[in-house]
Amino acid sequence: MSEALERVRGVRELPLFPLPVVLFPGVPLPLHIFEPRYRQMLEDIRAGNNLFGIAYFDSNTADSDLPPSGHIGCVAEVAESQSLPDGRSNILTVGVVRYRLESYVEHGNPYLVARVTYFEDEDDESALINDSAKEVAEAFTRIAKAVRTINDQRASLPDISDTEPERLSFLVSAAMEIEAEVKQELLELRSTAERLQRLRSMLQSAVTSYEERARIHQLAKGNGHGGHHIDIE
Repeated sequence: MSEALERVRGVRELPLFPLPVVLFPGVPLPLHIFEPRYRQMLEDIRAGNNLFGIAYFDSNTADSDLPPSGHIGCVAEVAESQSLPDGRSNILTVGVVRYRLESYVEHGNPYLVARVTYFEDEDDESALINDSAKEVAEAFTRIAKAVRTINDQRASLPDISDTEPERLSFLVSAAMEIEAEVKQELLELRSTAERLQRLRSMLQSAVTSYEERARIHQLAKGNGHGGHHIDIE
């Protein structure tokens, strides 16, 4: 049993927090808790196992529309919590493992509680997965380097390793500037190989554009002279 599944062993019911964001396992997500029902949820889980489920929903969805049975989300664990004087809280959560919503349960809580099951990717290690992981890591690093140039940043590049393909696929999925619906599709996939293949396709189609933008940005900074500014008296 993996460490992630071990963390949720015996947890059959999960408080749900519907949000217009997609959380992936191993990825941090800061949240500001201000609604009374979710303040209560935070108080309850802090007294228990520190776990709740992030359930993606479109921001145009009505509050009365519940995530349906079969919905795939990610368990969030509260890693840090800061209580504010007015009762609000800032928390830092980290994705643990994906869940499948089986049914809702009623305990009189002001927030949703669901019976859930957990799952991880199903495919075994293979040369194909490892090759895809290397290509995804390389393309993502090239884009990150270009973005750093475009934004005039000097921070170090993100540490993206291809030695853990599933983890890599989640980290890159979370970092990609793509529609939330596409992120949700990537979250729902149960194949690391398929997720990496989709990411590779998206990254390879974007890397040239980002690097060209970075090149133009560098030229613009140097008045078109390769980074050497011209002093005009």
